[in-house]
Amino acid sequence: MSGPRPVVLSGPSGAGKSTLLKKLLKDYKGVFGFSVSHTTRDPRPGEVDGKGLFCLPMLLGATLLPLADVLSSVSSADYHFTNREAMQEDIDTGEFIETNEFSGNLYGTSKCAVQDVRAKGLICILDVDIAGVRHIKETDLDPIYVSIQPPSIEVLEERLRGRATETEEKIQSRLEAARIDMEECNEPGLFDIVIVNDDLDESYEKLQSVLKEEIIRVQEGIKS
Repeated sequence: MSGPRPVVLSGPSGAGKSTLLKKLLKDYKGVFGFSVSHTTRDPRPGEVDGKGLFCLPMLLGATLLPLADVLSSVSSADYHFTNREAMQEDIDTGEFIETNEFSGNLYGTSKCAVQDVRAKGLICILDVDIAGVRHIKETDLDPIYVSIQPPSIEVLEERLRGRATETEEKIQSRLEAARIDMEECNEPGLFDIVIVNDDLDESYEKLQSVLKEEIIRVQEGIKS
């Protein structure tokens, strides 16, 4: 694949990924892009096939889902709409780097969708869980792997409860997933960098540093 290297961003909910990503997008406008996921569900009113290249995706399981499917206030992120037979065929032939099933519909990110972003000279950001990281490791994508982690499980729990938006059952589920993530992220060779987000400014500097080479590459391409 040609173009800037993609960035695989991973880490538990509440670690601060979204905050760091928003800062990155604000400071480096026109540098990053997001692939358009595929789905077998029917289009909703107003959705356009293939739209949403620059929309922020949201993680659900190991699948990239645009925010429009989670937060009704966002409506500009759409999909490549397809049928189950066609999508399953592409999955079987290795055309997808990420797939999952939700509410009876398949969702996934294809190699072509990522390459569409790279072909525009942009850094494609993929927000996946640790299982997704392992899956991408089996592909030829060659991204930069970044894990964002909380200082401790206690701090993470405090952050999750501070949102006051989730049930106790959901909080416990997130904490259990986070414990596994925090343990596995230190596996040698799994990530290029693990950023412990105990100070937002320091964490952001580390994130910029690991992406600096690709950011400069894109900026130079824009100037030329």
